Order: sequence, then C-alpha cells, then structure tokens
Amino acid sequence: MTNQSPVNRRRFLRICAAGAAGLALPTGIAMAAGRAQLYRWRGIALGAGAEIDILHQSAAEAERLFANVDAEIRRLEAIFSLYHPESELVRLNTDGRLPAPSLEMVDLLGQCDRLHAATDGAFDPTIQPLWAYYARQATGDTGRDFATARDRTGFRNVVYGPGEIRFARKGMAMSFNGIAQGYITDRVTALLASKGCTNMVVDLGEIVTRGGPDEDPAPDAGANKGWPVTLQPVPERSEAGTRIHLTDAAVASSARLGTTFDQAGRRSHIIDPRTGLPIEGGLDGASVIAPAAALADGLSTAALVAGEKNLGKALAEFPATRAFVVRGDGSTGWLDA
Repeated sequence: MTNQSPVNRRRFLRICAAGAAGLALPTGIAMAAGRAQLYRWRGIALGAGAEIDILHQSAAEAERLFANVDAEIRRLEAIFSLYHPESELVRLNTDGRLPAPSLEMVDLLGQCDRLHAATDGAFDPTIQPLWAYYARQATGDTGRDFATARDRTGFRNVVYGPGEIRFARKGMAMSFNGIAQGYITDRVTALLASKGCTNMVVDLGEIVTRGGPDEDPAPDAGANKGWPVTLQPVPERSEAGTRIHLTDAAVASSARLGTTFDQAGRRSHIIDPRTGLPIEGGLDGASVIAPAAALADGLSTAALVAGEKNLGKALAEFPATRAFVVRGDGSTGWLDA
C-alpha cells in the first residue's frame, strides 16, 4: 500500500487526446466533435492535481457540472483524507473507532476487504503504522521499533459495519491512499453520467473514460475507438510504454520507485503488508485496466507487492481486468483476467 504526502503524488498515465500531463490538445478533436465543445476543469483532489474533460453543448451547463464536481470532491475528502483534521479517517485513526460511519466509508472498506482476499493480503489499508515508522526512520527518528509498528497492522483486525467501524488492536491506523483516489474518481464519473455526460475523461490521479473524443466515431473505428492513452508505468523509462485507446474503463498505475523513503531513491514507499518491509525487485511498474477506478487503483498497488504470477491470479478474480507490467529486467508484457 502507498501513503504519500500531498505534494509528491506521482502520475504514471498520459491522456493524449485530452491534453493532460502537459500534452497539447490536438485541434482535430474539437473539429471532430462538431456539435459539442471540449470543456476542462482543473483542481486538487486528495492533495494531488486533478483534471476533468467533457464534451458538452452548453458552456453554462458545463460550468454548473464542474461546480457540482468540486463540491463532491470536497465532500468525499472530508471522509477519506489523511490530512483533513476532521475527516472520518482521521477520527477513526485517532480514536480507534468511528460510530455511524458514512455509507461511502463502509462501501470502500467492503472493496478493500475483497481486494485483500483476492491478493492474499498484498493489499492492506492498515499499513499506515509501518509507513509512519519508515517515514520517521528516514528523518533519523528511531524512537519506535519495527515490531510494534508491524503488530499494529492487519486488515483482519478491522471490524466494520453501518453502525460502527473499530480497530481490534490499539494503535492501529489506516490509509486509503492506494484506493481512495480511484474511489472518488468513480463517484465523480457517476455524478457526471447522471447529469447526461457521455463523453469524458475524469483524471483524479486515476483515470476513467466514457465515450470518446468524437461524438459519432466512425463505424470502422474498431480498436481505435475511445480516448488515446499512453501507459508508461515507470515515468523515467519512455521505452517501456504502450499506447492504447480507452473507453468506458478505468486505468491506474504504480511504480516501485515512484516515491522513496530515502534520498538515494532505493527504498520503495510501497510496503509488503505481509512482511512489513519495503518491496525490492520483482515488477518495476504496473498499469491496471478495470471497469472501475477503485479496482484499478487497488490492483495496481497490490501488483508490485504480489508479483507477476500472483497478480495474474488476482486479475482472474475480477472480470474485464488486465495489466501492462514492466519487469525488473526491462521487458514488458500484458496479463489478462
């Protein structure tokens, strides 16, 4: 699981058609859209830069939609953020229990439960005490021992339901940084879809696409229908990438050394919940495509812990998922459910 400060969240995807990540918007998109125009919102979600692109006929309505999106992001941040002092997650981590949790909190824990089981424990949001241990260690603070931090983890020690969420062990804490951005992306996508949006890219750290940059794609568009996306799980290795067209699906990526605990850049921020140690070797990066962003987000994080073989087993538990992986030897490949 990952846990990153608001300023160092790294992106591993490029939406070529929408112009995200600093890429230019090709003029052919606006021309092909004809009746609709491309409208873009940029903001912050869970401390990271966010962008949404929609094709719409009305500038005024697009503005209203983006106002609704901004309000929804703030509402969900008040549930899942580690940095919002009154968020549900912060209150749970502080008190060890959360009475009357939101439906969203219970729903997300249910998704975490399923991912935890499907990945044989490689996905585990209770990794926060270990992450804090390594973060303090990196600053020279060795006041807390490894055994204590590890003893405070384990998703099996989280009791959750609509009436209450509580930790079975004292000192436990959770982080949803390996799934919350995907979950919020799904909720924002659903909000826009409920308002009639059918062609959009929602990028809140993880990406969901609906439709494509053309309102009426050619009948023979085939595999080229949808938004062109470049997958580059390890940003520094441009040769280890691939270009696809994505529609009505989500994609998320993780890199082993995307963020590190040491200035030398050798100790990964991704921790194996089963050993309590930062991962070493195995896959250098993975991009997961799935029907929902929360699922893609969780699986891409677990991929680097589980390894290629076990990732393939986990994908088999979730229909319509696949992964593009970058191995330690530099080779790449696809894994299908």
